[in-house]
Amino acid sequence: MAKLSPSILTADFTNLGEMLQVLERHPASGWLHLDVMDGAFVPNISFGPPVIRSLAGKTKLRFDVHLMVEEPGRFMADYVTENTEYLVVHQEACLHLDRTLQLIQSLGVKCGVALNPATPLSALEYVLDKVDQVLVMGVNPGFGGQSFLPVALAKMKALSEWRQARGLDFKIATDGGVNAGNLQEIAAAGADIIVVGSAITNAEDPSAVLEQFGSILEGGA
Repeated sequence: MAKLSPSILTADFTNLGEMLQVLERHPASGWLHLDVMDGAFVPNISFGPPVIRSLAGKTKLRFDVHLMVEEPGRFMADYVTENTEYLVVHQEACLHLDRTLQLIQSLGVKCGVALNPATPLSALEYVLDKVDQVLVMGVNPGFGGQSFLPVALAKMKALSEWRQARGLDFKIATDGGVNAGNLQEIAAAGADIIVVGSAITNAEDPSAVLEQFGSILEGGA
């Protein structure tokens, strides 16, 4: 069954500790998604290593760190904490993707690659045997609260077929525009990790939304 990776990108940082407690109490939450934006690769700036380090050890959730930055290899080690499970870089941001993936693995964490909506799956054909996660973007990266682009469903279905045909075991993830109306369809397309941001963190009752999402995922299992 797919698991949620709630993103804190649009969360109220003055109440972040309380939000983390809500997220980690629900069994549908598998990871904490941390969106790092540099204002260059994407048109927005979020947070960096100091915030991520401040969260390490304060929650039971594992970190799914999404690096929306140019030349991510420059500061890779700064994002590795006791909670970090995945470091995910963008194919479009890596001049030497294979080398970057090797660097992530050398740091003792799992490596992932994200693809923007207009980037074809073929861009990953020769590294699929080296990745632990492929993140299919459901929106153009850079801002929370966007609508999900249906092209991501087709990409996830094709990626799932590739994975099965090649006998690989990487996780398929998606990020952007996820809500109660499309969650079941996204899970059915092959997603193992589903990033959810504003639908949870901006809700009046995040716990109730988590319950709803968990029930949807269980019903589609």
